[in-house]
Amino acid sequence: MATFATFQNILPDPNNTIGVAGQVAGDAGPGFASVRLKSSQPVISDSTNSGQLLARAIAAHKWSVDISYNPMVRSDFENIYSFILSKRGGLTPFYVSLPQYRVPQDATFAAWTDTVNLDATGALLAGTTSALLGKGGYSNTTNKTPLPGDLFNIDGVNSNHTKTYMVTRVETTSDYQSGQPQPTGSQVRIHFVPGLQKGVASADDFVFHNPLIKVVAKDVQEYSLKTDNLYQFSLSLEEVQ
Repeated sequence: MATFATFQNILPDPNNTIGVAGQVAGDAGPGFASVRLKSSQPVISDSTNSGQLLARAIAAHKWSVDISYNPMVRSDFENIYSFILSKRGGLTPFYVSLPQYRVPQDATFAAWTDTVNLDATGALLAGTTSALLGKGGYSNTTNKTPLPGDLFNIDGVNSNHTKTYMVTRVETTSDYQSGQPQPTGSQVRIHFVPGLQKGVASADDFVFHNPLIKVVAKDVQEYSLKTDNLYQFSLSLEEVQ
């Protein structure tokens, strides 16, 4: 009798399958009809009598994801509905892979990051909003770079660092901020939001290929069954750490 050591903890979709035992190998989940990603950074602000702005973040940043599905036959519907119910609302986190961020925008960089990751060239403190990355054999002209709008995760010594980040600016040897050290040809400096939730060690991996968002679902889930015997379902998810 077969046993399964790896169980699916990513919302089933066409790239993430699930079996009847909950194992990774199995049937593909349905694709998304639409996806809405929301960035939330609570800030408190005020201004002085002279108009000087005073502002500070009052809570951690988080992503929210709304997913809608096309009408589904029951077999497709049960793949995702049973998965969601097994998480018991907001009790158990899981991961979601958004199709628009599954691979980096630059095709050359996407092909390179399919097998290798860029590394932090030095330790980074929590709150930092930029990082100099490199790798032996990497060339920012041959292998290209991430682009603004790409998502990434960090895989390193801190296994609890599950936050998802978005690139906002990219500096290379030819284009870099005045007054800052010039990246070498084997380096790239990225700026991102939000600031690092946790410190990063030198050589920690920055993962741009298939970044995942750690989320929980709402406590109440419902669907509708149409007269054509097709199931209508949507999801609202919130990032957690």
